[in-house]
Amino acid sequence: MTVLSDTTVIFLYNNIMKLTSKTIEQLLSSHNLLVSQPVTYHEFSFLHYDTRQVEPETLFVVKGAFRPKYLENAQGITGIVSESQLPVDLPQWQVTNVQKALSLLSMAFFDYPQKNLWIGAFTGTKGKTTAAYMTYNILKAATDNHTALFSTVDRITGPKASDRKKSDLTTPESYELFKDMRRVVDNGMTHLIMEVSSQAYLKQRVYGLRYQVGAFLNISPDHIGPNEHPNFEDYLAHKLMLFDHSDKVIVNAESDHLSEIMTHAKKGHDKIYTYSNAEKGGEYTFTSQSSAIHESQLTVQASDLSEMAGAYRLNLPGDFNESNALAALIMAALAGAKHEAMVKGLDTVFIPGRMLSLPIPNHGVAFVDYAHNYASMHALLKFAQSQYPDGKVIVVVGSPGNKGVSRRADFGRVVSELADVVYLTADDPQFESPKTIADEIAAHINNPKLDVHFEMDRIAAINQALLAARDNDIVIVAGKGEDPYQKVNGVDEPYIGDYAVVKNFVATHQGSLTIN
Repeated sequence: MTVLSDTTVIFLYNNIMKLTSKTIEQLLSSHNLLVSQPVTYHEFSFLHYDTRQVEPETLFVVKGAFRPKYLENAQGITGIVSESQLPVDLPQWQVTNVQKALSLLSMAFFDYPQKNLWIGAFTGTKGKTTAAYMTYNILKAATDNHTALFSTVDRITGPKASDRKKSDLTTPESYELFKDMRRVVDNGMTHLIMEVSSQAYLKQRVYGLRYQVGAFLNISPDHIGPNEHPNFEDYLAHKLMLFDHSDKVIVNAESDHLSEIMTHAKKGHDKIYTYSNAEKGGEYTFTSQSSAIHESQLTVQASDLSEMAGAYRLNLPGDFNESNALAALIMAALAGAKHEAMVKGLDTVFIPGRMLSLPIPNHGVAFVDYAHNYASMHALLKFAQSQYPDGKVIVVVGSPGNKGVSRRADFGRVVSELADVVYLTADDPQFESPKTIADEIAAHINNPKLDVHFEMDRIAAINQALLAARDNDIVIVAGKGEDPYQKVNGVDEPYIGDYAVVKNFVATHQGSLTIN
């Protein structure tokens, strides 16, 4: 028997825990979640919230749109945690918030893996994935490949190819989060870099989790809609919660709503690590030296974080990525990384589906990027304009169904401001009509000179855009990157990915052109 604290007694079997009545009571009571409980003693060998995944002696957590009939064919459930008593003859723990309960029980079931990790977290409307990958790459070099990553793109739990999997959510459900965190620890990793979305706090996916360092990159309207945040104020409030659960905090001094951000950060922290471009108000600053189509150069000024100072080559285009690089450098410095690892990490960083470029003879240059909101699209298109001032900016874009409804107006605005041609298409339409979504985007286009096309077959839309491009043009394929599926009617339908579509176009139209 392993005693984790004076109040929590749990049995350890192969790095997962057998939950007992005493454990469950103490965990839930300590967070004022427990309403009622069975009077008899029980113990459970497994925990889950999906009836399709249960095993013998499962403590089952009821969440979402659950119906008691789902239990009929679920063999192995011997106890239930729920917000309301169910009409079944099983021991039940009634709680006030089942999402919080799931997070607490999950971290206990997987033996508190966070206790064995240094964890850094990024939040922000744009740049989370980029900054997370940069920090991950730096710390990989600093820790001899003992760093893990939980991002929008990938969850990397160890050093082998089999330890990498595609992410379904920016921040997964708490059960998957702690399950993967347990894998990270069992694989010998010492550091973890992760993205934390506003939804993670709205849905209590990270309830009870604390970080050594939390970084706030920026804020602009996003994720506002019927199934997400009701308004911008709620969205910002949930972003700010990262500060409440971080030992040290990093803030972009150039962010909108900076006064509100700093006020919240100061509530629990005497020192805030602010950063910015030189002379823009941050304590830690950088100067942009150059930005080209395949890389950018920056210099970080001297500070008390002495390992950061110096010149860097960033293996990503776009001056907007240099700010993310400084946030990554600060986090890596606070994790103990040395200058050599910082230089190597930024020089070699690669982000699947992000800022992938491919020159196409006679058809300009194609860029594939995951840009999926106003802020990220605006930065990307602005950079495209600066690099190709004599050509057209051609955009292929759609917007997801049943989420982020505000993005549709945002995309209409941003292509009106910065694009010459736009192809509106499907992007994870889910249970909505992709044409209806495209029409909503088009309704917010207010530039009469913008050439607007509708093509709901995404592959066809990309091919049409590439075929229309000429030597000095740039084609921006935004939204899906290298995602291997399209979400349609609740099903992940196989999709070859935007970059593969571009490569196939080259192979078809340019014969023997070599693709790197």
